[in-house]
Amino acid sequence: AVAALLPLIANGDMYSHTYKNAEHVELWVNKVGPYANPQEAYEYYTLPYCAPDNKHHPKDGEEKRFKEWKSHSIGERLGGHALRHSGHDVTFGDSKSESCETDTLSAANAQAFAKAVQHRWFYQMYLDDLPVWGMVGEMLPPADANAKASTHKEKDDLERLDHIAEVKDDDLDHLNPYIYTSRTLYVSTRGDQVVKVDLTSDPSSLVEVKEGIKLKFTLHVEFSAAKENEMFHSRFDRYLDHDFFKHPIHWFSVFNSFMMVLFLMGLVALILLRTLKKDYARYGLVHDLEDGVDEELLDEEGKPLTGNVEDSGWKQVHGDVFRAPALLPLLAALLGTGWQLVVLTLGVILFAVLGPLHGEVHEERGEVWHAILFFYALSSIVAGYMSGQYFKQYFATMPKGNNAQANNSMWQATMAVTIVLLPIVATTILTVLNAISLVYGTINTIPFLVILKLFLIWIFVSVPLCVVGTVLGRHAGLSGVGKSGSDHFPCRVNAIPRPIPEEVPWYGKPSGLIPLAGLLSFGSIFIELYYVLTSLWNYKFYHVYGFLLGVYGILTIVVGMTSIIVVYFCLNAENYHWQWTAFASGASTAGYVFVYGIYYFLVKTQMNGFLQTSFYFGYMGLISLTLGLLCGTLGHASASKFVRTIFQNVKVD
Repeated sequence: AVAALLPLIANGDMYSHTYKNAEHVELWVNKVGPYANPQEAYEYYTLPYCAPDNKHHPKDGEEKRFKEWKSHSIGERLGGHALRHSGHDVTFGDSKSESCETDTLSAANAQAFAKAVQHRWFYQMYLDDLPVWGMVGEMLPPADANAKASTHKEKDDLERLDHIAEVKDDDLDHLNPYIYTSRTLYVSTRGDQVVKVDLTSDPSSLVEVKEGIKLKFTLHVEFSAAKENEMFHSRFDRYLDHDFFKHPIHWFSVFNSFMMVLFLMGLVALILLRTLKKDYARYGLVHDLEDGVDEELLDEEGKPLTGNVEDSGWKQVHGDVFRAPALLPLLAALLGTGWQLVVLTLGVILFAVLGPLHGEVHEERGEVWHAILFFYALSSIVAGYMSGQYFKQYFATMPKGNNAQANNSMWQATMAVTIVLLPIVATTILTVLNAISLVYGTINTIPFLVILKLFLIWIFVSVPLCVVGTVLGRHAGLSGVGKSGSDHFPCRVNAIPRPIPEEVPWYGKPSGLIPLAGLLSFGSIFIELYYVLTSLWNYKFYHVYGFLLGVYGILTIVVGMTSIIVVYFCLNAENYHWQWTAFASGASTAGYVFVYGIYYFLVKTQMNGFLQTSFYFGYMGLISLTLGLLCGTLGHASASKFVRTIFQNVKVD
């Protein structure tokens, strides 16, 4: 397990990226599939392409590299990469052409090509770790010779895929499938390094796909000197869509979210400095004012609010506010897992922000997955510690049974749920998706060996760290009046719970406040969410991690502020079940994220089919659930600090 985890923190680059003249440069083929469905990706040679006869593709029975698997890391496999040797012999600095001819196309092979062209299939290759994309073909009118030989206005095949539409079955009578048979690979070099790779398909090479014909495919490789502004260290910049990610709307969204933060902070400050001050005065805590009676402590008739006033509002529940919440082991496990996700998310974002120091994460296949696995495994100790500490705080306020073994079993249940909660959720979703991928035969199927490595990392790294964290949390000292037990809280917990009023206005009910809190939190991130989803589902490389870090900070503040406001109104309505309310207040953001995901699927994408729909909503469900845990934990932490603060300043008879 340790051996499987250590490579995750190492540089994933296995090559020096320097070549001598006439030295072999590997050309890998990765995938082929419909442009509209990113997860519906198959191995390149699923289509009946051919490879040239050379030393990499000799006669049967001889040693060959054709279709040889490239060594893949765990992150590459999880990212859906399956690189095989293309069979082409590309040598550094040597411009040449290689051709091959397929066998006579059978009805099945002709249908495979025709289906690929109809549904806008494209393929991806890698040369010196630089990706290139190409079109399989186009649907054209059979009698339109000029259209077949026309010159594309787009700069490359990938841009053209954005501009052509998928052909519906009703239009097949007027269009025929044509295959690109000639492709040119333009390689720009500086010294002994490759700095730029482009691939274009020749429109004049389009050949109509028919049963019984042979297709001759040609790959032209042209090497040339790079331009002055094309450097090796910045060779990946051309893949980054700066105009999209650094659009003024992106900056405006961050500014808008920042203004929301200021508004919420002002609202919370109003509650703390004005409303609570009046509350304290009414509860007899402000009797002597040095400069007379503050105007804020006067009622409508100008009379002071101070004095012996009967308790009302949030102080009424001082004997129940620190009572253990329902389903304490579950809530402790949720909060522990949530803190793990908080640390994991922050760690991955900071790792990406520091990309200039260790290598940009978008330049290495699977680098982000490596970071996620690494921080997840190590942050398991945080999950155990926080769940154990939280359970210890409230366990003392629970009714004690006579069976000590039953009480100890609650500790064990808390630890067990913390260990398996997130893995069970993630494993269930990914198992279903993996089974669907296996049935369809896509490259997104996670191999058994990768699953075994992940299990070993979890069982030998994550689980022990979580157990150690739980033990540390259980025996950690607590700040407060006493070292343990209920003395940790500012107020004692009454033996008999007080009834909760039923007739309260809507703004005193959690059901009325929680959706509003989630809406505000979602409003602070939905623009950034659009950019993240576009990167996940629309072939763009997300690289503005500074934006992501800023939005993550804004989300933390907004969730905290809204949870404080929700809890304050509920306590004022004498509802002391604030723990689950605070958690749900933050977690409700996930519901809006999933609803937005539905909108994005229907409006912003052209995804179709059971496979892609399953993957999309499976991943969106997993993203929403983890975000809900994260936001719920942040909301609970802020509300907990708020509740302790206000009740510390209350004198109880």
